[in-house]
This record gives sequence, structure tokens and C-alpha cells, in this order.
Amino acid sequence: MSPEIEALTQALARLPGLGPRSARRAVLHLLKKRETALAPLLDALAAVSDRLTRCGTCGNVDTSDPCAICADPRRDARALCVVEEVADLWALDRARLFPGRYHVLGGRLSALEGVRPEDLSIDGLVRRIEAGGIDEVVLAMNATLEGQTTAHYIADRIERFPVRVTQLAHGLPVGGELDYLDEGTLAQALRARRPVA
Repeated sequence: MSPEIEALTQALARLPGLGPRSARRAVLHLLKKRETALAPLLDALAAVSDRLTRCGTCGNVDTSDPCAICADPRRDARALCVVEEVADLWALDRARLFPGRYHVLGGRLSALEGVRPEDLSIDGLVRRIEAGGIDEVVLAMNATLEGQTTAHYIADRIERFPVRVTQLAHGLPVGGELDYLDEGTLAQALRARRPVA
């Protein structure tokens, strides 16, 4: 294998979800399908690399600033969903269930990892709420100790504003079996129990 092909294989192997074997298979596919797979991939990577930017409004990664979500006039500007990372925004937006706009924190509070409030874009979030026009803030933090700590911190920071603060529901997944769930999920499901309709 040439040094260039080996370098490509190693670069692909560093991507999440790909190990050395998967990377070799991907490289072989790209080489076999040079015109239909490799050339379009190279063009797409070059285009994204040249134009990639972070949205100055919400923190999303896109090829324009403001991003396509913030620039979309069909979005409900009164509803704001706060997420930890861009991947969370993409996952929620892919579901097409939230009609509003987003705010990416860039992580979550963590004493163990040394992540403090000033390391996240919490001040930017407060400025967006302070500017007005937002009726609801959805805290879509991960159901981890750090995620919930971050959600509580943000709720405390924005309690002085006239906005409704909500949080994603946590608990039993649809189709989940009790004996396969961890204690934290079961505890949250019990705390969030509701009357049978």
C-alpha cells in the first residue's frame, strides 16, 4: 500500500465509528468507485472546508452565518431549544418535531473536567433571552448528572425573565423493558409518573 493510501486509511480510521478495518473497506470502495464516490466526496469536503463557519447567533456549524436554521423565517422565533452540542441540535432538528430555534452551549458543566459556566455560551443565551421575543426556553440537556446540573444552572440564570422554562421528559423509552433499564432511568420514570388517562 502506498504512503498516500495508508495516510487516507489512517485519517478515516480516526473518524468516530470507524476502526482500521472499516477504514480499509471504505478506502477500497472509494478507489474502486473513483468517479462516482471518490471525486464527489473530495468536492464535497473541499466545499465544506472552504465555507465552514460557526453561527454567531446560535453556535450551530454551517456554511453560512447566520445558519440555515436561524435564517429560516418559518421558524418560531419565540421558542428556543438549548442543547449541549451541535450533534444534539442536528438530532433534534432531523426529527422535525421542534418548530423553533436553537442555542448550542458547546458542552456541559463538569467539575471533574474543569468546565465552568464561562467556558460555555450561557452568557450568549442570557443575552438572547434578555433581548426579548422569546416565550419558551426548552432545556434539552442530556439525562446525565452534568447535563441536569447544567439545566438547573441555566434555569436559575434565566428565572428573572418572563419566559416559560421547560425540560425534555426523561424516563422509560417506548418499547423498553424494566429489567433492562438502569436505576437512574427507573428513578426518573417514577418521579415523572402521571395519572392514567
